[in-house]
Amino acid sequence: MKTTEKTSYINVNGVEHYYEWIKTSNSTEKSKPVMVFLHGWGGSGRYWESTAKELSEEFDCLIYDLRGFGRTSLPKSQPKGEKSISQTSKNLTDDYELVTYAEDLKVLLDALNLDKVYINAHSTGASIAALFLNMYPERLEKAILTCSGIFEYDEKSFSTFHKFSRYVVMFRPKWLIKIPFMGRIFMARFLYKSLPDRICNDFLEDFLLADFDAAYGTVLTSVSKEATEWLPEQFQRLTVPTLLVAGEYDKIIPAEMGRQAAKLNENIEFIVMENTAHFPMLEDREKYLERVLNFVA
Repeated sequence: MKTTEKTSYINVNGVEHYYEWIKTSNSTEKSKPVMVFLHGWGGSGRYWESTAKELSEEFDCLIYDLRGFGRTSLPKSQPKGEKSISQTSKNLTDDYELVTYAEDLKVLLDALNLDKVYINAHSTGASIAALFLNMYPERLEKAILTCSGIFEYDEKSFSTFHKFSRYVVMFRPKWLIKIPFMGRIFMARFLYKSLPDRICNDFLEDFLLADFDAAYGTVLTSVSKEATEWLPEQFQRLTVPTLLVAGEYDKIIPAEMGRQAAKLNENIEFIVMENTAHFPMLEDREKYLERVLNFVA
């Protein structure tokens, strides 16, 4: 078996999107189903690469970076957050609705002539995928949503979170990547099991490179009163067989949020990965792959 990686860019709704194929050739060269990977907030498709390589004997794996994240940069003419807080919030909510990212995925699949696929999505990417599953169910075989769920609205905590997030996104000096162990410090809140420094540094680098408008805009649209209303509805409406994976010690999206979402629909199979947090696919790779392969078999 030989694993190959092919990278390229493709125009999706006016933005050059980075994408990458990870495939394993075999002697029979029979066609394989396609699995598409969606990353979470502040990240890129890089953290899915090890999972995709492991799954490449069964699937042709497609990784891409969401608009404004990773290697998918917004056009240079795009304003970079030079407005007031109120103006920024209003405009970015209009521009970075998660349904727009779901439309991006549809255009990407059309452009690559992919008719029916499997989806493996994480965190904010899983919310985008949930929308896509209901918008275009005919394009899906099955879906794996990792670290996703439903939550309740609290005006005070949401407002505080938005303000804090804006300052975090605004003040991201690039020299942070040069500080020893900064990647490990940055990832500490997201993990139960430690990851190699190289992987942690990749996460930090992706966060530092994320476009301001995309990073803050997706915060406003994914953590909002509206999201607490439409996300439960999306889980209720699912007709595509879906595996919902939660990390036992996830502080970002606690496992209970996933459990509540799974109760809404008999098409959802729910599992909790023990001794993992927000990145179970990296913290316990073997068990995660086992669960995914059992589900898609």
